[in-house]
Amino acid sequence: MKVNYNWLKDYVGEAMPETAEVDALLTAHAFEIEGVEQVGEHTVIDVDVLPNRSSDCLCHRGIAREIATILGVGLHYDPLAAPPSLDTTDKIQVNIADTAACPRFTASLITGIKVKESPGWLKERLESLGQRSINNIVDATNYVMYAIGQPLHAYDADLFPQVDGKWQFGVRFGEEGETVSLLAEGGKDEERIVECKGTELLIVDESSNTPIGLAGVKGGQFAGVHAGSTNIIIEAAHFDPTVTRKTARRLGIVIDASKRFENECSRELPPFGQYEIIKLIKDIAGGECVGTIDQYHETKPNPAVKVNPERANALLGLALTKEEMVAYCLLLGASLEADSLDKNGTFTAVGPFERTDLNIEVDFIEEIGRLHGLDNITSVAPDTSSAAVVNKRQYYSEAVRQTLLKVGLSEVVTSSFQKKDKIQLQNALASDKSYVRSGLSKNMNAALDANYAHGDLLGMPIIKIFEIGTVFEAGEENVGEHMSLCVGVRSKGSGYTPKDDATLQAALAAVAETLGKDIDWNIEKGVAEVNFDETIESLETPSAYEPFVKSEDKTYRPVSPYPAVARDIALWVQSEITTEQVAETIKTEASELCVRLDLFDEFEKEGRTSYAFRLVFQSHAKTLTDSEVNTIMDRVNQAASELGWEVR
Repeated sequence: MKVNYNWLKDYVGEAMPETAEVDALLTAHAFEIEGVEQVGEHTVIDVDVLPNRSSDCLCHRGIAREIATILGVGLHYDPLAAPPSLDTTDKIQVNIADTAACPRFTASLITGIKVKESPGWLKERLESLGQRSINNIVDATNYVMYAIGQPLHAYDADLFPQVDGKWQFGVRFGEEGETVSLLAEGGKDEERIVECKGTELLIVDESSNTPIGLAGVKGGQFAGVHAGSTNIIIEAAHFDPTVTRKTARRLGIVIDASKRFENECSRELPPFGQYEIIKLIKDIAGGECVGTIDQYHETKPNPAVKVNPERANALLGLALTKEEMVAYCLLLGASLEADSLDKNGTFTAVGPFERTDLNIEVDFIEEIGRLHGLDNITSVAPDTSSAAVVNKRQYYSEAVRQTLLKVGLSEVVTSSFQKKDKIQLQNALASDKSYVRSGLSKNMNAALDANYAHGDLLGMPIIKIFEIGTVFEAGEENVGEHMSLCVGVRSKGSGYTPKDDATLQAALAAVAETLGKDIDWNIEKGVAEVNFDETIESLETPSAYEPFVKSEDKTYRPVSPYPAVARDIALWVQSEITTEQVAETIKTEASELCVRLDLFDEFEKEGRTSYAFRLVFQSHAKTLTDSEVNTIMDRVNQAASELGWEVR
């Protein structure tokens, strides 16, 4: 999230450190900083706010509170310090059909406003965050959202029908096939029509049951604020995060407002949002607030959590006193129950209302650790000991893996996603990856096809590979999964040949010997697969792991993106000439473009020896042409002739 340094300073005050120190403090105690940039006269800090803190820190007040907490000071100005005082009104009525999906809904009526261009300071602050200025009313809703984290939406009250002089709002789930006309991105005039599937929460004009927006996701075309608007209604609500996220992701409408709702900002925020925007609109657009309606059906106070200092120190590796831990919790804005300091030394803390992430003891322990400074914790290596219980799945998977590697197979890891299969994803990453695999055989065949072309480069006349991976199956009520083992062999580019069966059976026999039992493989055209979980289940649990043996160190070499070219050469040489001498001569003449040289045939006849080599050429800079490779081979042939060797 991008935050404006001067905006943060409004909250922190004179205690606000310079940008470099803000970067260092947040990085050490809270969030990583993605970058710092200058936008006009404004310094903008890009803060990587993770999901566990998105409920309170996707706003300037949240980041400012974090900085003040780390510094050990209070906020100079805190818009959430005390519950706001709002006048009420009976001119707006709200009917919420599902209070679990919308536990709180507030709406304020402001009359006599003037829609115009926003003042320069407001435009500059929004534009520094990458937001285009629309008008003073829309900009005000965005400003308050970026300030305290509460999304808002403005309606033209005069475009709403009234019943008995009252505006009628409703919140309900959409009906399948029902449509909603949404505002286009960026405040443009074009509309987007969305068809409901019955899972979307809608805001409706209750007088006509007309959808006017997707709750928590995007406002509708209905009653949009325009240049001639004079009376407006401001909505600030709390919507279920799961419903919001599913709707936003399904429709691909992931905007700043939906991100905040899906991370469950506090249910206490809407009145604060109303207070802030009423104050801002009166300042930049004039008008008077008639009053606010607040329907709060289901409260969700933060829980009282008992913290055990002894357990906290054990988890953190520290020796803090109870008083030090209490001080850190108070810095967070937590309150302590008066009688919570019991004889056992524990204390009970309740997080501030905006910190909806402080729900269990380890949440507070984590906060104590990071405020104290994780760099102040001395690392202690744990004592080594043997595992008390052997994990059968891991044990036998590793045993089979090592066996297959020893007999010359290579392990592959293929994608769990498929273009077509049995189980389809609701929110696929791509159209050709919208299913999950029900088996490994299809992927194994694809891997064999893809890798056979690289056999010469790899020095593998026969491609032999295996995979141990999870596959998915549809049950009667839900989707299940199990681990599968698959082995594949390929010796010809045209596909399976019966000659592959012997190589495959040798690999399968090695697996059977390792596991000590016959396995009922599903074999088809050089590929064998078995439900490995079922196989393992039938085996006894080993009493102990085998001693760990470090594998040989490997050195990484970049892979060329260009294709390899293979050539064969067979030579009659004098009987005293060794394989090494012939290979060295060929390598010298073939140059560095020869990346592999393998002897594949050797025999003696009439006092001479025949050696047959396969040369593999590849460049890291370009695709080699036949002409270039033929020139190299001519040079090799010439060198052989000069040594009295006969090219067959």
